[in-house]
Amino acid sequence: MKLFDLTDRVAVVTGSNSGIGFGIALALAEAGATVIITGRCTNKNEEALAFFKKRGHRAMTVELDVACEKSCQNVIEATVRKFGSINILVNNAGINLRKKPEAYHFDEWRKIIDVNLSGAFSCCRAAYPYMTESGGGKIINIGSMLSIFGMPLSVPYAASKGGIVQMGRSLAAAWANNNIQVNTILPGWINTKMTIKTRDQIQGLHEKVLDRTPAGRWGETKDLAGASIFLASSASDFITGAVLPVDGGFSISG
Repeated sequence: MKLFDLTDRVAVVTGSNSGIGFGIALALAEAGATVIITGRCTNKNEEALAFFKKRGHRAMTVELDVACEKSCQNVIEATVRKFGSINILVNNAGINLRKKPEAYHFDEWRKIIDVNLSGAFSCCRAAYPYMTESGGGKIINIGSMLSIFGMPLSVPYAASKGGIVQMGRSLAAAWANNNIQVNTILPGWINTKMTIKTRDQIQGLHEKVLDRTPAGRWGETKDLAGASIFLASSASDFITGAVLPVDGGFSISG
């Protein structure tokens, strides 16, 4: 048995037409998985799909708005209709809005929680019966450094990502008897369009991240590949409810 081989596995990755989600989807595909690329923007989905197809990967794209429970159900059902099963679910889709806590409107709070936390739960719940029917599965939730640290301008985002960790632990306990492993990755400061924009907004952030990160650099999306493949493969069959920082040591630096 090849521990890290994902051949014949089918993976849905939410928010995978760019950024961290795209990098994780590509890593799973290169390990042999069939990947379902999802996102709200059809054009970006198709561009990502073309990239995968050009590399010879087996892939499909489905439009997905994780804030809509029916949309979450639809992407899982479309996957099962096309490929017969879903073995891996990566809950990556997320949004953020930086403001002082007192400046948020409640609809802004609700939208961030709905996308980042409730959306992940909707996808998990939709995948559960199909994973159970096929004998098990792997769920990987993408948290954040703000799952463990606070940030004054990202209160709802931090709340949602803290919730992702506890949701993952609770689902791991609930579904262990179904042979479904649920684990969480906490990316550190990774170079994406979102974090580059953050660097522009917060003066000195780039230098602060470098000073605190023992690895001495920002991460790249490819740095999440190994952890994602490990948690999606049979190599992690006895690991569930775990929280894995992939941060160059940022979270252990004093």
